[in-house]
Order: sequence, then C-alpha cells, then structure tokens
Amino acid sequence: MAKGVNKVFLLGNVGKDPEIRSTASGTTVASFSLATAERAKDQQGNWQDKTEWHNLVAFNRTAEIVRDYVKKGTQLFIEGRIQTRSWDDKESGQKKYRTEILVNEMSLLGGGPGRGEGSSSGGGYSRSNTTSFDQRTPASTPDYADQGITDDDIPF
Repeated sequence: MAKGVNKVFLLGNVGKDPEIRSTASGTTVASFSLATAERAKDQQGNWQDKTEWHNLVAFNRTAEIVRDYVKKGTQLFIEGRIQTRSWDDKESGQKKYRTEILVNEMSLLGGGPGRGEGSSSGGGYSRSNTTSFDQRTPASTPDYADQGITDDDIPF
C-alpha cells in the first residue's frame, strides 16, 4: 500500500491563552485554539467572512515556547499533522472524538500581544525526529555586535 501524506499549514490567530500542563513523565504539553478566516461572496454578492477554529497541541520545547510567547491574539504560522483521538465518556459511556493539529513547526508572527505592532517576523521553531527544538535564523542575518545591540534589545 502507498504511503500517505498528512501535512497541515495554518496561518491564523490564537483564540485564547494556551493551556499548559505536564504529563506524569514530565513532558510539557500546550493546548490552544487557532482561528483561520476565509472570505467569499455569498449569493447576493456580499463578502462574508467564515472563521474556522482548529485545536492545536504542542509538546516539549515547542510547548515551552508557546507557554512563554503565545497569548490570545498572537498570529502564528503552523506546520503540523492532523490526528483524531477517541475516548469513552465516563458519564454517558458514549464514544467521543477530538480532531487536533499536532504542531511540528511554528513561527511567531507580528501583531500579537507583547510583540509590538509592526513586528514582521518572529522566531521559527521546528521539531526534528529527535524531538529537540531549535530557533531558526537565516544564515544572512547580520551580527550587529559592533553597533552595541544586545539580547536585551530583542522584543521577545
């Protein structure tokens, strides 16, 4: 059987402050919602916005970054994969389902709380197969060491 592809790209805004928790083994988990909007004309020719809400989950270092930098309103670019999990409801005994986006890569974009309006880019974070995380910076980024700019000058 052929191998499938499960890849999602989302650009949107966080709906409410993320929920952060730790598993029994010490893994940090961040759960949050992301709103994406689409604009289309209705039958009368008027533009209508349609908002879609996505449930996102991040683990380990990415979850720590979410904890430290992501708040309600933060604009994010996400790369991840879709996963649907199921469980039996303890009260009703019914099978429940939840579809989530597991975050593999995340870029913090400008305009979010605490990031200053007009900030056009943020740190990009990615998960490798070893679940380590790194901040990506372009190789052509100037050092600015000779201009007296320090880490304290960075807004995030």
